[in-house]
Amino acid sequence: MIANTVLDWIYNEHGFRLTSWNQPFLTRASLQEYARAITRQGSPLSNCFGFIDGTVRPICRPGEKQRVVYNGHKRVHALKFQSVVLPNGLIANLYGPVEGRRRDAGMLRDSGLLNTLKREAYSPRGNDLCLYGDPAYPLRPYLMAPYRIGKVPVFTADTVAFNEAMSSVRASVEWLFGDVSNSFTFIDFKKNFKLGISAIGKQYIVAALFRNILTCLYGNTTSTFFQLEPPTVQDYLA
Repeated sequence: MIANTVLDWIYNEHGFRLTSWNQPFLTRASLQEYARAITRQGSPLSNCFGFIDGTVRPICRPGEKQRVVYNGHKRVHALKFQSVVLPNGLIANLYGPVEGRRRDAGMLRDSGLLNTLKREAYSPRGNDLCLYGDPAYPLRPYLMAPYRIGKVPVFTADTVAFNEAMSSVRASVEWLFGDVSNSFTFIDFKKNFKLGISAIGKQYIVAALFRNILTCLYGNTTSTFFQLEPPTVQDYLA
């Protein structure tokens, strides 16, 4: 009861730091700085300020309506979250949980993130900025993805080089998912994650929030790779 009370308080008081775009580290000047850091590491997109991906969090097999939460790709019963990752090592935005069978494109639509990007993803001079995702995401002015087989007449050396370069910098998404799991290993113990009994969604969101705080204190693999310092704890929690 004490643990759940503390969990609820943290979520209610600080959960907005992962759900609201109105953050001191998401200003137009900050987004431009992120785009420059990603470009320095070899991104062919000069206006990409971060990355988007969905993560599957396995749960205990429910007694009812198992198909709703079954993820056929990972072959587990799960809930899913959508994350926006920055080169300074922070999870900037987190949407979820949603049922495990939901596709990334559907989760993107329901999150309203595209409308937020259309309103907020600009440099100080008004130039468009974008996120980069995997082939599951649609192409939009504020959301880029790899060249896909069947979508271009023929793959050239340039298109292959583009995909490889963006794949290299986009690996930071997986690093951050690993940071959350490694710092709070209880979220990988799916037998304790039971729908209707455990606060599964809140636990992962609070774990991601605490991982951001640890990143502000000590940095992580992503911030080191892009050579970009995260904000201080005081600035993050301002």
